[in-house]
Amino acid sequence: MTTTFDPGSLIVLVGGSGAGKTTLATRCWPATWCLCLDDYRAMATDDASDQSATPVAAEIQNLLLDARLARGLTTVIDSTALLPHVRAGLLARSRYWQRPCEAVLFDTSLEARRRQNTGRARVVPDQVLISQEHLIPSARQLLDEGFARVTYADGLGRKAILAPARIGN
Repeated sequence: MTTTFDPGSLIVLVGGSGAGKTTLATRCWPATWCLCLDDYRAMATDDASDQSATPVAAEIQNLLLDARLARGLTTVIDSTALLPHVRAGLLARSRYWQRPCEAVLFDTSLEARRRQNTGRARVVPDQVLISQEHLIPSARQLLDEGFARVTYADGLGRKAILAPARIGN
């Protein structure tokens, strides 16, 4: 990884399903740092794709997030984070605990996500992948929302290379 994050940061992975968020998270950070909604959905229902368990999974994530941020521990949120209100909630928690909050933006093409998706044990329906395309924010949008820094991740996280986002004027 070529980018470092301040100790105690909240790092939010932002990108569509199949973009490589979990791949990057597992290759770059200790498992104890990563909070993954899929894991909590699976714990609640034995099915990581059961979206009906998302409210419970989010509560679990938020409990663990508060516990980690209160202790000044670096924490990685491994979910799509495509909805503005979800990102706003994460930013609010980082502000409450006075921790820096940074985004890692996965701008992986739909075709690459489709290819990755076909090899997964848990295939996401194509219409979901397509609908997510319209929700992927720009680096400028993330900065305007309040993220301290936005870093781009390479496609599918295979090289685990992160690069600072370049924002035009």
